[in-house]
Amino acid sequence: MTKALIIATDGFEQSELFEPRQALLDAGVEVTLASPKRDPIQGMEHDEKGDTITPDALLGEVKAEDYDTLVIPGGVGNPDKLRMEQDAIRLVRDFVAAGKPVAAICHGPWLLAEAEVIDGRTVTSWPSIRADLRHAGALVVDREVIEDGNLITSRKPDDIPAFNRALLAKLGLDARATA
Repeated sequence: MTKALIIATDGFEQSELFEPRQALLDAGVEVTLASPKRDPIQGMEHDEKGDTITPDALLGEVKAEDYDTLVIPGGVGNPDKLRMEQDAIRLVRDFVAAGKPVAAICHGPWLLAEAEVIDGRTVTSWPSIRADLRHAGALVVDREVIEDGNLITSRKPDDIPAFNRALLAKLGLDARATA
């Protein structure tokens, strides 16, 4: 069975966690949500509080070798807080080093920059972090989804269908669940 790891904490953009998670579940993927804490984490719908979700594991308890893919939702607060978590940085580096798909949307690529895994890579993101990505050595373009090797990046919630299709296709799964 294919296994996916989603990493998130308070401030995640609700649609960017719940919709990819549901697409993976619909495709038969076993999904684990890891966070720096076990308490429910707060989702956001732009700048308004949204739903919460309870993590399945702590960041320090999960290893890249146990999963087939990593998903990093956006939201301003989520990746900004995760950039300060050494276990999150380790996970990103380990997934990239193993050549496993890493999918980051909106502000999620901030974590890719922090992990120093985008130098020479082509990515996209929310406009406000594009300069940070360029400073980390990435070529930044403005398209709904970019695939560069094992990296998949998207810009915003409107791009979620394309993001989900690219992720499922990278895993060799049926993307019709996202249509």
